[in-house]
Amino acid sequence: MKAVMSHTPRPYIRMNGAGNAFIVVQAFEEGFHPTEDQVRALCDPASPTGGCDQLIGVEPSETADAFMRVWNADGSMVQTCGNALRCVGWLLLEATDKEEVIIDTLAGPTTARRAGDHQVTVDMGQPRLDWTEVPLAEEMDTRGIELQVGPIDAPLLHTPGAVSMGNPHVVFFTDQQDDAFVRGSGSLIEHHPLFPEGVNVGFAKVIDRNHIRLRVWERGAGLTLACGTGACAALVATARRGLTDRKATVVVDGGELTIDWDEASGHVFMTGPVEIERTGLLPQS
Repeated sequence: MKAVMSHTPRPYIRMNGAGNAFIVVQAFEEGFHPTEDQVRALCDPASPTGGCDQLIGVEPSETADAFMRVWNADGSMVQTCGNALRCVGWLLLEATDKEEVIIDTLAGPTTARRAGDHQVTVDMGQPRLDWTEVPLAEEMDTRGIELQVGPIDAPLLHTPGAVSMGNPHVVFFTDQQDDAFVRGSGSLIEHHPLFPEGVNVGFAKVIDRNHIRLRVWERGAGLTLACGTGACAALVATARRGLTDRKATVVVDGGELTIDWDEASGHVFMTGPVEIERTGLLPQS
């Protein structure tokens, strides 16, 4: 791997939010512009960093406390990441001793605030529900779009909800959540022509009106232990179908997230844990 930075070794922090793993790089003084190959190398589990689901750059912002840039493990840059927002939010809260910070992203600004010991609540904004906002390639009712997996007369998956939380999501309502099924179906749907920007694929099992079991195949990252925007999308999709209330605990492989789709503001609030695993220096070559 070629050098990711030009001068002195650059420190990183390896963090996770409900198991969703990140390499966070502070880029306030010196720019951080890795190539796709460098991103893939840093995210690789064989990397000295230990690998991650997403690489995060924290940059200066004229309108917020920081700007967060996100790269998926395949090297692609994406708009935002909910669990990374909580991790970066916690770092900024600790560094500034504020109770609330603003983080800008390619999907727009987000507010993060303390919610307890190593717990952060992020205002994920209003879900984008029109077919043009997800986006879809053709007009459909996003409460249940025309998409299925399997035989036409007996599909394994069908009529998912579609939501954008700053990035595109499709949410299937299913009890089938084993690894092989999620990997096979998720990788098939991720690049379906109905989604011109690709899509994150959620598999949501409604346990009761206040609990959802969720697994997510993330666009560009694959099967991860958690997906914050995916948890938000799952709550919105199930609530729109009347399957859950507007607030529920979403159980992901790495832990639990509390998602609240506030009726007054229309905003989605996500609360969950933050953990620092270790610190180190990025490899130079």
